[in-house]
Amino acid sequence: MASISSLSLSLSIKSRRPPLLGSYSGKRNYRCHSMQSSKLQLSTTTPAEFNLIQRRDAIAFLFGFSSCLVLDSFQAQGAGLPPEEKPRLCDNSCEQQLENVPMVTTESGLQYKDIKVGQGPSPPVGFQVAANYVAMVPSGQIFDSSLEKGQLYIFRVGSGQVIKGLDEGILTMKIGGKRRLYIPGSLAFPKGLNSAPGRPRVAPSSPVVFDVSLEYVPGLEIDEE
Repeated sequence: MASISSLSLSLSIKSRRPPLLGSYSGKRNYRCHSMQSSKLQLSTTTPAEFNLIQRRDAIAFLFGFSSCLVLDSFQAQGAGLPPEEKPRLCDNSCEQQLENVPMVTTESGLQYKDIKVGQGPSPPVGFQVAANYVAMVPSGQIFDSSLEKGQLYIFRVGSGQVIKGLDEGILTMKIGGKRRLYIPGSLAFPKGLNSAPGRPRVAPSSPVVFDVSLEYVPGLEIDEE
C-alpha cells in the first residue's frame, strides 16, 4: 500500500507542474486548474508533503500572475493610442476650401494658393520676417515644421537665406496672410535634404509644398483703416 500511495503522489505531482513560460498559451485557466488539483490531494498527502505542495503552488501562482501582468503590459503598448495629429496651418476644412481657390503661377514656375490674404504692404527685400511654416513632400507628409518646434522662423527675405521658392513666395505676401506654395524642384533643394528619423527624405531637386503664414515684419507698420 505504501508503494502504491507513493507512486500516486509522484504521478500527481508530475501532472501538476506548471507549463514552461515559452509554452504559455495566453489562457488564464492555469491558476484555477492548479488550485483544484491541490484540493484533490488533501486527503492523500502527509502534512510535510502538503506544505511542500503549498509552497510550490504559491511560487507557481506568483510566477504565472507576474507573467500575465507582463503580457498584458505588452498588449496595452501594442494597442496604443491613435497617433497624435501634427499641427498644421491648413486643417481639413481649409483643405476643402483650398480646392476652390484659383492657382497662381509665376514666371519662375512657382505656384501658390492664398489660404488667407493679409493686410498692409509686402515685405521689402532684405527685411527680416517672422513666419510659421509646414514643409511637406507632394504626398502631404511633413518633413519640417516651425509649429512643432514651437517658435517662429525669422530670416531676411530675398537674401538667399532660404530656398528660392520660399523667398519668392513670401515676398508677395502681406502680414497676417497664409499661403500654400507649390515649389518646383528647380526652386527647392538642389542637394536634397536628409530629414529626421520617421520623416520623409527630400530627394535632390524634387518638388515640395510649403504652407506659410507671415506673422509680422519688424519695422514694417500696418496702416489701420
